[in-house]
Amino acid sequence: MRLKNKIAIVTGAASGIGKAIAEKFVSEGAKVVFSDINGDKSLVAKFGSKAMFMKCNVANSEEVNSLIAATVAKFGGLDIIINNAGIGGTGGVLEVTDENWNQTLAINLSGAMYGARAAAKIMKKQGRGGVIINMSSILGKVGFQGSIAYCASKGGVVQLTRASALDLAPFNIRVNAIAPGFITTAMTKNALGVKRFNKMIISSTPLGRVGEVEDIAAATVYLASDESKYVTGEVLYIDGGWTAK
Repeated sequence: MRLKNKIAIVTGAASGIGKAIAEKFVSEGAKVVFSDINGDKSLVAKFGSKAMFMKCNVANSEEVNSLIAATVAKFGGLDIIINNAGIGGTGGVLEVTDENWNQTLAINLSGAMYGARAAAKIMKKQGRGGVIINMSSILGKVGFQGSIAYCASKGGVVQLTRASALDLAPFNIRVNAIAPGFITTAMTKNALGVKRFNKMIISSTPLGRVGEVEDIAAATVYLASDESKYVTGEVLYIDGGWTAK
């Protein structure tokens, strides 16, 4: 098992990519806190003592701090945090509202910073290093019409990752990001269900298909494990070749 005896938190773990990552981590030997603003203890019932569920709104720094504290109290420490929770803000520069802009950045960008900061303080205190993985997107690198808040937030995650990797390297805390392309999840289901949009996405993806949550979960295990012990400050694009063009 590649994550045996590791203690991990995955935010946004009630569904989609986050759930796939959290379940994959358990299967790889980790003790995992499934965290989400939605969901309940039934999410982890089948895993017994290997997992627990805790509600958390990542846009609230105090709730994030409580999540970290509860993890340490339950499992005795923290080795890995996956800052995955996010929303898909819509609207171009002429249409985006203050409310949508602020909410998207609060969850996608500030939420990742709050998680990284709180986790890093514990990891530094423990003195055994650690791993922080932030969830960006291909839209943090390339523009996409009608998604200004989302693109800005995910671009911010990329720079958050690089800067914090430099800050935390002296403590052997590695910080990396994953940038998925279009993945089939509840968040993307409606958009991908529109025939014209689906055709555009597939035609723009060199591998000719939409990704699956397992594609992201497998890569996250690599970045969380000792197999990537010399990797920090990097962004791993998992996009079927979208950003290679």
